[in-house]
Amino acid sequence: MKFKIPEDWEIVKLNDVCELIRGTEPGSKSYNTEGIGIRFIRVSDISKQVLEGVFINEANNLVICKKEDILLALDGVPGVVAKGFEGAISSGIRIVKPKTNKIDKEFLFYILQHKIVQKVIKNYTTGTTIKHASRAVDFIVLPLPPLPEQKAIAEILSTVDKTIQKVDEIIAKTERLKKGLMQKLLTKGIGHKEFKDTEIGRIPKEWRVVRVEEVAEVKGRIGWRGYKKTDFVEPGIGAISLGADNITEDNKLNLEELTWISLKKYEESPEIHVKFGDIIMAQRGSLGKVAIIDKDVGKATINPNVVLIKNIEVNNFYLYYVLASPFIKKCILAITSETTVPLLTQQQIRSLKIPVPPILEQQKIAGILSTVDKKLELERKRKEKLERIKKGLMDLLLTGKIRIKNPRD
Repeated sequence: MKFKIPEDWEIVKLNDVCELIRGTEPGSKSYNTEGIGIRFIRVSDISKQVLEGVFINEANNLVICKKEDILLALDGVPGVVAKGFEGAISSGIRIVKPKTNKIDKEFLFYILQHKIVQKVIKNYTTGTTIKHASRAVDFIVLPLPPLPEQKAIAEILSTVDKTIQKVDEIIAKTERLKKGLMQKLLTKGIGHKEFKDTEIGRIPKEWRVVRVEEVAEVKGRIGWRGYKKTDFVEPGIGAISLGADNITEDNKLNLEELTWISLKKYEESPEIHVKFGDIIMAQRGSLGKVAIIDKDVGKATINPNVVLIKNIEVNNFYLYYVLASPFIKKCILAITSETTVPLLTQQQIRSLKIPVPPILEQQKIAGILSTVDKKLELERKRKEKLERIKKGLMDLLLTGKIRIKNPRD
């Protein structure tokens, strides 16, 4: 990859300035999830930035990383760069250690994430099911500023990272708050002292238990009205077709990537025209993912992977939060766990039993949870903005497009 750098910078090969230590794979009988032995770190762990709790009983021939070590994935998800992990690493991961004082460790952490390096890794990635990029290390080159400038660049980017981390902590705390509120509000309500036992558990005495079909209509795309290639059109020409991919893992509507169908196909099924306040729920794939249509989406319908919940007679947002609750998720898992091909039918959705408070209490519960959701949305947008700032700074600072004047030694 060709790129321009300032005259006082140099280009070095990764292998010349760094040692790459490859992890190992212990025998299959060595693993456990009981917390016994040494934590085992896989590519999926550093890719998701979440440890999944796998440990190794035996410590023979293991490669151990420390929290300050830089990790680079070259298998599975090639190009992932991480640090802050401690334990034995898998063979898909390399510990990248500077072997000369010409390169600052923090600067190395950031330059490995830059497109200068990432493009090389992508170009030398092979495989379809499992991707491999071990050959890439022989071709990776790094632009290297003078050491004081490296440290100054790393300090700036580290400051942004710390701000992002603080936002992450706020998001995690708010998510825990929301989970706790959902558990409390959707089972105990607000200010109740008398409760009763029901088929779905203990709920306030004033509440009812109903099936979804008693308070809403559940509609799906009729099988013989499925899509043909000729039904799809260019973006913006026809109508939006919403599917499971338009529902995020945290049950929000995602309109970033849309599929469009012809107006003729859209008009063919008026019973599944999507309107503000309707709810969509995934039938296949990530079963039970649910989103409320909380904005004007224009002309829209659904594809065969989701159902449309419409003509809702309770508070729309209350029903959405109930359907997104852990209680309903457990019900769906119990319903579909014995099926060979996971599928949530329309009738199973209609038959789901839910708690229903008086309408004023529905509105209050929905209002409280909506307030928390708005807080989450605000923080997530803040994080996205910071990540854009970081990306821009990395491109400018790590290639010398912007220089840091008189960096401290």
